[in-house]
Amino acid sequence: MTGKKKRPRTLRREHERAVDKLEDARERLARLEPGGEATRPIEVSSASVVESRALGLGCARCGGALELEAHDAVRGELGPLRRVRARCRACRARREVWLRVAVSN
Repeated sequence: MTGKKKRPRTLRREHERAVDKLEDARERLARLEPGGEATRPIEVSSASVVESRALGLGCARCGGALELEAHDAVRGELGPLRRVRARCRACRARREVWLRVAVSN
């Protein structure tokens, strides 16, 4: 018994849903990595590299280039932190990256 052939629209929508699920999983994984949450900031050597380090991570959903939206100094549980908010140039998804400037002795 042969199954009914799926219409192109049905195939396209199934593919889009699968891609969305994969991108959602990548975004959840990025929040678990260093920099994804304020409790797990990325350590940087100087404030001058905060933006370049955060933007260099790329989009969590599609891997595209990020553009800066905001860079804030925030008081966190671990002391002063930097929060970089960016948006992907390709898929327009937002990404928030947390960093801490290492104190040199």
